[in-house]
Amino acid sequence: MTIADINKLDGKRFPARRWTRNLVGGASPIQTENFAIGYVVLEPKGGQVPWHNQEQEEIYFVLEGEGEICVGEECRPISSGQAVYLPPKVFHQLTNTGDTPMTMIYCYGPDGDVAHWKQELEGSLPKAGVEAPPLPDGAHPQCTEKPL
Repeated sequence: MTIADINKLDGKRFPARRWTRNLVGGASPIQTENFAIGYVVLEPKGGQVPWHNQEQEEIYFVLEGEGEICVGEECRPISSGQAVYLPPKVFHQLTNTGDTPMTMIYCYGPDGDVAHWKQELEGSLPKAGVEAPPLPDGAHPQCTEKPL
């Protein structure tokens, strides 16, 4: 039996002020072919999964906190207890708009690398409205650098 313990996983910290830990797939001791699951903490007041897309379909499930979810041309509030479907290849972004950390679970399939992690860490994430489609009107700006 293989168990992944969230309390023992280092995960990755990203410039957009989030901490991601793979529960299934990636660096997790649990490996699958058909899906990946992870636990994410977005820092208060702007921590983000920045505007990006990927080949896999995905679900974000917010456990705690409140924020803004943008998918394609839509942008809406999202809060604890809500899940959102992210279709393959459609640009999306999640921003913590609250004063406390936002926690969420993602699940995407099939398992495999998602380019935006590496791009964000390298500083090469496509910029919204330049190398990627623009964010919906009124959306929080795409964050790819940690504020000073």
